[in-house]
Amino acid sequence: MKVLQFPLARITIAFILGILLAYFLKPIPSTTFIFLAIPIAIGTTLLFIGTYYSSKTNTKSLALFGIATSLLAFSIGATTQIIHTDSYQQNNYTHHATIFEKSHTFTVTLREKLKGSNFNERYIALLHTIDQENATGRILLNIRRDSLNHTFKIGNRLKIDGLLYKNTVQKNPNQFDYQKYLDNKQIYAQLYAEPNEIKISTEIEKDIWYYASKLRTRIIENLNKSNFHVAELNVAVALILGQQQDISPDIIRDYQYAGAVHILSVSGLHIGFILLFVTFILKPLPNSKRGSFVKLIVTLFSLSLFGILAGLAPSVLRSVTMFSFVAIGLFLRRSVNIYHTLLVSILLILLFQPSFLFDVGFQLSYIALFFIIWLQPLLAKLWIPKNKVQKYIWDLLTVSFAAQIGTLPLSIYYFHQFPGLFFVTNLIVIPLLGFIMSLGVLVMVLAAFNWVPFYPAKALEISIFYLDKIINTIASFESFVIKDISLNTSLLITGYLVLIAMVIWFKKPNFKSLAFVLITIVALQISSIKTKWDVQNQEEFVVFNTKKNTLLLERNGFNTTLYANDSLLKTYQKNNLISSYLSGNFCTLKHKRQLQNIIYFKGNKILILDSSMVYPKTIQPDVLLLTQSTRVNLDRVLQSIKPKIIVADGSNFKTIQKRWKQTCTQQKIPFHSTSEKGFYTIN
Repeated sequence: MKVLQFPLARITIAFILGILLAYFLKPIPSTTFIFLAIPIAIGTTLLFIGTYYSSKTNTKSLALFGIATSLLAFSIGATTQIIHTDSYQQNNYTHHATIFEKSHTFTVTLREKLKGSNFNERYIALLHTIDQENATGRILLNIRRDSLNHTFKIGNRLKIDGLLYKNTVQKNPNQFDYQKYLDNKQIYAQLYAEPNEIKISTEIEKDIWYYASKLRTRIIENLNKSNFHVAELNVAVALILGQQQDISPDIIRDYQYAGAVHILSVSGLHIGFILLFVTFILKPLPNSKRGSFVKLIVTLFSLSLFGILAGLAPSVLRSVTMFSFVAIGLFLRRSVNIYHTLLVSILLILLFQPSFLFDVGFQLSYIALFFIIWLQPLLAKLWIPKNKVQKYIWDLLTVSFAAQIGTLPLSIYYFHQFPGLFFVTNLIVIPLLGFIMSLGVLVMVLAAFNWVPFYPAKALEISIFYLDKIINTIASFESFVIKDISLNTSLLITGYLVLIAMVIWFKKPNFKSLAFVLITIVALQISSIKTKWDVQNQEEFVVFNTKKNTLLLERNGFNTTLYANDSLLKTYQKNNLISSYLSGNFCTLKHKRQLQNIIYFKGNKILILDSSMVYPKTIQPDVLLLTQSTRVNLDRVLQSIKPKIIVADGSNFKTIQKRWKQTCTQQKIPFHSTSEKGFYTIN
């Protein structure tokens, strides 16, 4: 791969490796940064300077200079990750002695509004004080919905009395790890508040986020006043302003099944349309030195403003940064190396926000763009169309296939499904999306100035209506959506190696590239054999955390047995907990059985005690599973059967679980609540 020959590529790789090292090692004390990161950075800097001057007179020093450069980039990456991790800061709220133990008075500023739940409005808030003492950090603020419809704005400073809760652990196996997701965003806790108990300060923090939110709100309010249909307005706001908070879950599911969910997240496709739109508007300006400079400034300002309005998500940042470099290159009248632009945008973004490296959208957007740049020209050469219409359709198909091929392994790894009709969706949707984006930008710019012209707004509404209809029609063919695909990390890595090797061989077929393909195929086979061996030799019994129900699963290699009540056994195919577990562990459901009092697993006796309170008095189980808020006298039960551990699943009331926990503490018997600690496993 020629891209790896670029010095900037090796620097970027070393920089990313430094971030990964600091992320996974998680150096806790601040002295780690003082005594490790700084000396490494200073040492590699001196080595870099020395080898740089040496390489000018001695060509043999070039290799050493390259190593020194990589070491310097590596140390900068590690240092950047440490500096930008909020939990390492001494005044971060996580270091407060009693932060999670008792109620405090918090002063926060609302920074970003998130998609709400059925009961709460949700915001990302910046912490300022705890009990009038200065503190920093980001928290997730949940404000209960009420009939009075209290409104809070971005920039509001709030005073709240309450208890801060740690992010909840992953409650069930192979589910989306929300705690890890929030930790990567530097959010380590949540605060719940009633709207009538919140004191709103007259002081408003008027920063760039405040003005961006105010402008978005004005646009949406003006469109609402023009009787823009709500469903279409929510999609328009997502397409153009990157705000998905109010889109219906059914619409999001349709876009997922149709393979078009990426168009709801502002990315390179959208920024490209914005650049074309701005370039078209500025076309009357002369191409003189001064005119070109004005065009550049207006273009950069427009892209930056759009990025801020869209919330500066990783995909937005990547696209705005990359297209800004493209605009600068055009202004300097130099041919822009797209690989260099891509690498520079990665370095700049990660230098200021290293946590974006662990964002799924960031990963998918860069991989998609890389494969479009690398693979699409190769696919385009397979057939040379004879007219413009054929060429346009062929270019759409090749771009779509290149992006889908590149992101396929990672998409399956994260989402375990593949939309088979993605190429049909892109072929139909992309031309319509170009029209919607151009018209939508015009309408929203005018709406920002309190004017919504009837005919353009109506045309935009109708276009989005038909876009949703097309997506819904394609998504209705659910048989083309391949679900519950199993893929682990080793198969993901070796799969990408095979994919890259095949593209290299396809571009330049020779013995070396063919040997590389064969080696990667062998590596994939070894990974597959190891995965199969590991799964075959795994046995476990899992108690899931489910509200109002008891769900147990026994796994022996590839085969599993489900224990549940009749209602769950009849609807198990629609149960996301079961499907996530099966796909995550490469297994299938072989048996379904009703719950029974005693289950034996690998020499362990598991006694299930439910609301019937019937159990054999003579058995001495290894595990006592309490379900359905059983009313038994736990003291008497423990003295009678003497279990080794007590497990309470999510079907029990939390007040009863608290009493059980106190009883177990007195009896010195371990107690595991799935509502508190997550699922329980016997291996």
